[in-house]
Amino acid sequence: MTLADQKPSGPRKMRTSVKGPLMFSAFWGVVVFFAVLVFASGGSARTPRFDLAFTGAGIAFIVSLVIAAMLSMSYKENADHLGKGSGVNLSSRKPGRGHGSPSAPLAGNETETPDADPS
Repeated sequence: MTLADQKPSGPRKMRTSVKGPLMFSAFWGVVVFFAVLVFASGGSARTPRFDLAFTGAGIAFIVSLVIAAMLSMSYKENADHLGKGSGVNLSSRKPGRGHGSPSAPLAGNETETPDADPS
């Protein structure tokens, strides 16, 4: 479902909403703000470095928002036929019928050790 397919009156999913990535980015902005505020000051005897804290928070907010936007845009649901069981060796109940099983018949002039020198 894309943004164009959604109805304007219906609520949006968390993945296509703006609220989720903004909350994620705001969380990391606040965490980085306090981390830089504490560690850039160099102790309680010195004045807090709010300039560095706001700069770090802004960078963290923008970077995490871009990452969240890129991840949400790259999301694509799998096709329905991928989970139907149309592949090789999907069932482990039938031993000896899959590729590389010891009871599989050898074709042509193959031997047990394919790396052995034929001469």
